Amino acid sequence: MTRASAPRVILAPDKFKGSLTAPQVAAALAAGVARISREADIRRVPVADGGDGTVEAFVAAGWTRVEVTAPGPTGVPRRTAYARHEATAVVELAAVVGLATLPEGRLDPLGASTYGLGVVLAHAMDNGATDIVLGLGGSASTDGGAGMLQALGARILDVDGLELPSGGAVLARAAQVDRSAMHPGIALTTFTLACDVDNPLLGATGAVAVYAPQKGAGPDELDVLESALSNWARVVGPDFARRPGAGAAGGAGFGALAVLGAQVRSGIEVVLELLGFPALLVTATLVVTGEGSLDQQSLHGKAPIGVCAAARAAKVPAIAVVGRTLLTADEIRAAGFAGCYALADWEPDPARSMADAAALLECVGARLAVERLA
Repeated sequence: MTRASAPRVILAPDKFKGSLTAPQVAAALAAGVARISREADIRRVPVADGGDGTVEAFVAAGWTRVEVTAPGPTGVPRRTAYARHEATAVVELAAVVGLATLPEGRLDPLGASTYGLGVVLAHAMDNGATDIVLGLGGSASTDGGAGMLQALGARILDVDGLELPSGGAVLARAAQVDRSAMHPGIALTTFTLACDVDNPLLGATGAVAVYAPQKGAGPDELDVLESALSNWARVVGPDFARRPGAGAAGGAGFGALAVLGAQVRSGIEVVLELLGFPALLVTATLVVTGEGSLDQQSLHGKAPIGVCAAARAAKVPAIAVVGRTLLTADEIRAAGFAGCYALADWEPDPARSMADAAALLECVGARLAVERLA
């Protein structure tokens, strides 16, 4: 087989949460494929949908990792990073003020803030970024993006003209927002929200009702936060509160839409576009994607579905490799996949499957090469 006629395989998995990062998943699959199909042209393109792992996916693709110190969701300084290529920066909320960044995992549903996210955005603009992709997901706070805006120079004032501290609950006292000292780079920057949810800010499907319980909010705290965000929306822009994606990441989407002029796009579509994925599909023989669990939630804009859709549009078969699947064979076919390999079929014990994921993925890669590239 000549190199020109060798199969070209694109490995574009998301992370296997709690087990392996997307680059690690791609590396394990590549080792298995290469063991069987030594002539295969294997391209590793780990992906993400805007949530945790997004920055690492871009760093793996050759983008520059930019280190910065910023406050976490409860104000404790921590090292974080964003990805940069020329004038474009990819900032991941989860890496700065996400649930995983809480000190010792201590939840603070009323006081947690997105202030640190604004610090990272300012750093990117200070260093020449004029096109910022903000990945939303995994937030530890429900502050409507207020902290992010405060870090960018906004002053949130009460009826007496006193400046409010950061946090979600205090927004019940917000009366006006002084934008006069906001970062000058905002006017020169395009903000894109990479987001896979379409929740509004308020109501039964909003940021508080759907997401605040996982951030530690009980019934009384839910009432406090809903009231606070309702007031915040009144002060900043009620129309923006109703927009799809305004409720993403504890309402950070709302703050970005209303004040930064951001636009919402499918997270995986933005990621694939920036990674040059469409161009790779032109000569591809097979696309392999996947995540830890392929289930009903996956069907609503998660990374593997977006990868599969792009492959189908280019008439390239797409295979899912997952830790487990809760979908039926018919649902997998309806989603567009030409096949699905689950680690659970090799190792049914979930704990062992997660612990041995790299070795199992290498076995799957080898099996895939035998069955799909022969």
